[in-house]
Amino acid sequence: MTVKPVLSFPPLAGMTYPSLDQSDLIRIVAGPEGVAEVSEADRSAVRVLMTSATRGCSAELADKLPNLGFVISQGAGSDKIDIPGLEKRGVRVRCVGEALTDDVADLAMTLTIMLCRDLVRADAFARGGEWERGRFDVGDSPVGMTIGIGGLSGRIGQAIAARASASKMKIAGLKRGSNEGLGASLYDGWEALAEASDVLVLAVPGTADLKHVIGARELAALGPKGRLINIGRGNLVDTEALIVALETKAIAGAALDVLDTEPVIPPRLATLPNVILTPHIGGQTWGQRSRGARIAEDEVLAFLATTHSLQN
Repeated sequence: MTVKPVLSFPPLAGMTYPSLDQSDLIRIVAGPEGVAEVSEADRSAVRVLMTSATRGCSAELADKLPNLGFVISQGAGSDKIDIPGLEKRGVRVRCVGEALTDDVADLAMTLTIMLCRDLVRADAFARGGEWERGRFDVGDSPVGMTIGIGGLSGRIGQAIAARASASKMKIAGLKRGSNEGLGASLYDGWEALAEASDVLVLAVPGTADLKHVIGARELAALGPKGRLINIGRGNLVDTEALIVALETKAIAGAALDVLDTEPVIPPRLATLPNVILTPHIGGQTWGQRSRGARIAEDEVLAFLATTHSLQN
């Protein structure tokens, strides 16, 4: 039987690896729990693990693959990947986040415009026959608004800024060295950034130090005409404080692609008319799947070629 140096969990729909399949280099198992069912000899042959944000790679899983050298995840999320532990073992980790940059940025701007123009309610207004009895409420134009972007210097932050600039919005960010020279107004801390923003977009990872960076104080600073967009991680926002702010109209609205309780939606949040909820679909497009698969396959083939040449 051919030695298979690549172990993979089932690819997501739209992801294929023709070169790996054609060369018979890849073995697919149902999930992390299925790795233990592979024979010890076959596990010892594995040099690459192809995983995803939802499946990750724990220290326990890495223990079962003694010769693992490369972990690649077809997405941006690394929450379930033990990066420090893997790096200590000399295992390279690669998340294919660039494949979803444009799609996530598109969603962030779409949600911004949907909030400003109240498009969810406009759709219901037209469908429900109210249009026959009068005109819909006048919306807000994003032109001239300030969009504060948490994570401005990152790939997604810069892609959002480019789209916002095309909509004639002013760009703001946090006072960070990485944000200098990007043509944005910079503010010292989240509260100051919120106060300066008409729309505040969160495009940062959900690391422990950023838990609830947006709470009651920041929402109060955003103000009754301000809007919050979260396409980062759910734990960035104090959900209870956000619900109160939306209920009391301390802010104008929010659009959330992520929640700290997902996939469960708090009933109070679900009933609010000034919030848009999407089910964590920021990078969920067929284009992203295709791009991610191509990048991942190329990375794996390059790694195998390099390690093979080193061994010879």
